Amino acid sequence: MRKQLGSAKNRERRTRHARTTRWMDIYRRGETERRRRGFLGSPDGLPTRSLAPPHHHPVPVHRKWTFPNTDSLHHHHHLLLLRLFFFFFFFHSPTRFPFLPTSRRDSAHAMEVSNQASWPDDFLCPISLEVMTDPVILPSGHTFERRSIQRWLDGGHRTCPVTNLPLPPDPTLIPNHALRRLIAAVSVSPAAVSADKVLAGDCQEQGVAPPSSSSVLGMLRLAKSGPAGRREVLESGAVAVLLQHAAAGDEAAARALLYLSLDGDDARVGLVADGAVDALCAAVSAGGAAAAHAATALTSLATVGVNKCTIGAHPSAVPALSRLLWRGGARERREAATTLYELCKLPENRRRTVRAGAAPALVELAANGSARAVEVLGLLAKNREGRHDLSRIPDIVAVLCTVAGSGNARAIDQALVVLNWICSESNELAMEAIKLGAFQLCEALVNDDNCKIAKNAVELARTLEKA
Repeated sequence: MRKQLGSAKNRERRTRHARTTRWMDIYRRGETERRRRGFLGSPDGLPTRSLAPPHHHPVPVHRKWTFPNTDSLHHHHHLLLLRLFFFFFFFHSPTRFPFLPTSRRDSAHAMEVSNQASWPDDFLCPISLEVMTDPVILPSGHTFERRSIQRWLDGGHRTCPVTNLPLPPDPTLIPNHALRRLIAAVSVSPAAVSADKVLAGDCQEQGVAPPSSSSVLGMLRLAKSGPAGRREVLESGAVAVLLQHAAAGDEAAARALLYLSLDGDDARVGLVADGAVDALCAAVSAGGAAAAHAATALTSLATVGVNKCTIGAHPSAVPALSRLLWRGGARERREAATTLYELCKLPENRRRTVRAGAAPALVELAANGSARAVEVLGLLAKNREGRHDLSRIPDIVAVLCTVAGSGNARAIDQALVVLNWICSESNELAMEAIKLGAFQLCEALVNDDNCKIAKNAVELARTLEKA
């Protein structure tokens, strides 16, 4: 396609050049003929001697712009046409003066360029110098438009276009959700306005009405409809409305955020960057019907490694979940334990969970038959501070022995692990476990079909023998 356009432009350029050369030849021939006949002065401005035949009278110099015959008048018309041609060619050619718009499309493009100059430099792609719609981050730390940097990488370049530093063989393009949301918030496009009108429900002539509960329900239905609906909500900039309602304890908003978090890791990172942790922690602290959905949304967000650190480091996340373990209903406690299990996969969050006082509530929940609570206790026991805190909880050995004797495979496995850890820390607890029949339990589990359970039973038996 480019070759065809290039050949067409070349043909047009050659045609224009040939036409100009032909007009210049006509102009030179006419000028030479007029100078020969005495109608023009010499090139240096002096009158020329008439070269006309003897029977013709020479024309005076002061009448050199008069034309006594039709042949000279014909050449004068040629001169006028030549002047008009050069005027239109130089002053109306888009290649000669590109800043002069020749159509409405050019004027619109010029307006777009002038408007783009008012954007901050951080919103412009360093390669295309256009406002980014899908910004991504290179390993070098600089942000580019996805299409532009992908073309750069597809061309075989393995250096950063800004710093010229070498890149990995297969560089990962990380979506810059914070910048994309900021650009979407600053720009007011007709598409965004129409999306806000659809989501908000009540529209005015010059703006959008404040969001209401009906608009949140509409966004919830859109998020439940599937990936396309979730993507529409995320790209419309309506997440801020959901966060505001979720922080106020709106159950529908918390459910909508939960569905949005199912759109993939990019969506999860983007929601955290938009401030979803603040809103969800506020919903968990408020309790009620929205607390369970908010805790489930936090679990979904925490499946991304970087979000585990962000959520765990939030000053109210782990304490709010711990309080929910103490005073929430059965569903809220179960969802809070699941969220803590996902967060405690990061070692730093285990210390935070212990210091928030969640261990006694987890032991009580394990006594009620929650296998997830036993799994959280197994993660806490891997931390020295966690083992020390677990050793001081009354009746923990009895609870773990009960779970190991009558729980499901997952609960039995983790109960044996926790018993092994705390009995290795305290001889008193080991003697208590022996009195409660831990030896007989280990003998029964050594021949279990589950290899992990059998292995943990052998290790616990060895620990009890040392006591």
